[in-house]
Amino acid sequence: MPENTPALTLNNGVEIPALGLGVFQTPPEATRTAVSAALETGYRHIDTAAAYGNERQVGEAIADSGPARDEVFVETKIWISDYGYDETLHGFEKATRKLGLDRIDLLILHQALPSDFDRTLGAYRALEKLLADDAVRAIGVSNFMVDHLTALLDTAGVVPAVNQIEVHPYFQQREVQEFGRAHGILTQAWAPIGGITFYRESGHTSTLDDPTIGRIAKEHDKSPAQVMLRWHLQQGRQVIPKSVKPARIAENFDVFGFRLTDAELAAIDGLETGKRGGPEPTDVTLATFGRAIPEA
Repeated sequence: MPENTPALTLNNGVEIPALGLGVFQTPPEATRTAVSAALETGYRHIDTAAAYGNERQVGEAIADSGPARDEVFVETKIWISDYGYDETLHGFEKATRKLGLDRIDLLILHQALPSDFDRTLGAYRALEKLLADDAVRAIGVSNFMVDHLTALLDTAGVVPAVNQIEVHPYFQQREVQEFGRAHGILTQAWAPIGGITFYRESGHTSTLDDPTIGRIAKEHDKSPAQVMLRWHLQQGRQVIPKSVKPARIAENFDVFGFRLTDAELAAIDGLETGKRGGPEPTDVTLATFGRAIPEA
């Protein structure tokens, strides 16, 4: 990976770049261009998912890019409709076929399925099988709360390497992060710059307009987005900001040449609202969120 991109070491010794490109809600036709721009900029981690519908375009961009395959860390997710042991093994086959890869660097479960947690456990056993077979380099979960993680660890033979959760200045999930630290599970932040719209008493509707973040950004001659990404990195989280604009993709990557002070980190910590932007994990059921993942 580029020398200016630090890596984080997962609990099984595999290294993951500290910052990657997320492609959630990126249309397939825009995904290839965005991934190509990111790889040209210096990104070496791409995060996609079966439910995003753009795994094929991610794979095409990687295949056509300059970096060798072993220089790019590819992460994807199994959707709840493919939970269960055999179903998840087939979900892996679908993912590799679309990505054009024989091996995935990090494969994770996209959500807990509290209404049918046995299927969740079966899916995770399939991930463990894939890891043992060297078909994936690391496995993990996403949007798992403390109770989900506790139940998983009661039966799992392999501790998840990551838990990808919503984390940004307005919603920090500190209890989940602390549980992860105590068990060697890396927190991977989705919506790291608060990509979901919020409202605060001050009247602004976005973390990008927050006066505290704006003041800190001005002190460092950086953008609010860069300050938020730096906040994550200095606190040990891996981040996957999303953009389809080459200039913004490059800006989000330019966060390794400055440091926030302890007081600035604390000020951003103080912006917590406790308000989740994404769906409540307990609301995720097959009836409400299940949908078939295409074979190709």
